[in-house]
Amino acid sequence: MTSPVEEPSPPTPAPGISVELAPEAAAVAPVDAAPDADATPEVVGPHDRAGQPAWVGRIFGSRDFFRLWLAQVASATGDWIGFLAIAAFATRVGAGSPDVAVSVVMAARIAPGFFLAPVGGVLVDRWDRKKVMVVCDLGRAATLAVLPFLDTVWGLVLASLVLEVFTLMWSPAKEASVPNLVPEEKLTSVNSLSLVAAYGTFPIASLLFAFLATVAVWLGNIPVLHFLSLNQEAVGFYVDVFTFLTSAFIISRLALPHLTRREREAAHPEGQDLGVTWGQAFRELKEGWHFIFIDPVVRAVMIGLGTGLIGGGMLVPLGPVFARVVLKSGTAGFGLLVTGLGVGVAVGVGTLSILQNRIPRTKVFSGAVLLAGFALMGAASMSTLWLAMLFVGVVGVCAGGVYVVGFTLLHENVSNDLRGRIFSALYTLVRLCILIAFALGPLLSGLLDNLSERYLNSHVGVAGLEVSVPGVRLTLWLAGLIIVGAGVLSVKSLRAGLRRSAAEHAPADEDTDAEIRT
Repeated sequence: MTSPVEEPSPPTPAPGISVELAPEAAAVAPVDAAPDADATPEVVGPHDRAGQPAWVGRIFGSRDFFRLWLAQVASATGDWIGFLAIAAFATRVGAGSPDVAVSVVMAARIAPGFFLAPVGGVLVDRWDRKKVMVVCDLGRAATLAVLPFLDTVWGLVLASLVLEVFTLMWSPAKEASVPNLVPEEKLTSVNSLSLVAAYGTFPIASLLFAFLATVAVWLGNIPVLHFLSLNQEAVGFYVDVFTFLTSAFIISRLALPHLTRREREAAHPEGQDLGVTWGQAFRELKEGWHFIFIDPVVRAVMIGLGTGLIGGGMLVPLGPVFARVVLKSGTAGFGLLVTGLGVGVAVGVGTLSILQNRIPRTKVFSGAVLLAGFALMGAASMSTLWLAMLFVGVVGVCAGGVYVVGFTLLHENVSNDLRGRIFSALYTLVRLCILIAFALGPLLSGLLDNLSERYLNSHVGVAGLEVSVPGVRLTLWLAGLIIVGAGVLSVKSLRAGLRRSAAEHAPADEDTDAEIRT
């Protein structure tokens, strides 16, 4: 036992910076403790800086997150332009079999995620995340600058692999940094803004890419620029280079906190901050996945987002078929379904931003997953375009909610030293589930279509009505059931967490039982 000592009053922090102490340190601060030479106080309040415009704090939580969001907008716009340019470039250089060329190049954008993303998460948790993002942006810019001078599909495949590796490092580093830049009560709204930056930039990038054809013709008339091999794709790559350089410059100016020496030693007791052996990487990767399985909230988010995407992802390849076969509306009908989905996502994200501090996030997450499954089944049951569009809009509302609330729950429930691994695992799971959905959806649709035609003549009677049951409708019903199953599993995970928490912190009583049942 030590005799009680009078605690000295804490030093006044510099304006705009708050120093976060661990609970143990806050309780008793030894007066003779040697300062950590490498310790950098964790900046948890850049949002408190004096002179910050009120609208920045109100909308973005902090000036530094606003800058990070601008970097994400630039990076995402570049990603989409690069995606379109690479697809067009693959079609041109693979003239003999353009479809195969595009498929191989797109596979090169997906494959690295399954093997490299988990290791990337380990590195993101060890390295300075700001430097990781800057280096990744510069690496993507350098890779894209070389693309106009390639003339083979395999060169394009190699470049796509390199681009994807950098992206797999950049995204977890960005997500792991968000909770260090904004107050906790702003996490829902800033995740909504991140969703807008990630996917709302696609139509802007599409318009820019279309406009670049005119720009390429104009630049092609300038003799001094002929060495740049200018065409629509090449100009797209150069614009992409500019967006990534812009992102790197913005991020380099951010005041992003990083782990102190004490935090690194606690997270990596081997004593090696930067050097990573395969054994250490495997142990830390195992630690991240172990946390996913034991933490009920994180487990529920992974199940809801991952498994739900297997069902929801089928809507993408099957949507055009459903519009043509069931709704009899063709390409225009599919365009309206996509519009309904986009409007629904916008409504869901906007509603959550408004109600962010007045909603029970875990219940909203699992409820949104369940409702998305039922809404997809409802959309598949419709034979009228406008009714199908309405149900697809509900799917969009729920999808936006699941994304925003899911990321918020991970930000709130995962410690700083684990976030890189958890978000890398999430991105790996998302890619895997989308790939399964894209591959499985059309196969199931064709199989069920043959079975329905053989045994049901593609029609069944329900309450005196004859209902058409082509394979695409049956597959979308199954997709809805998969999403509902994901919702049920996430609810069970959250209830298990409530029971464990109740057992650990208080004896079971009627109030606790009532909370668990709800």
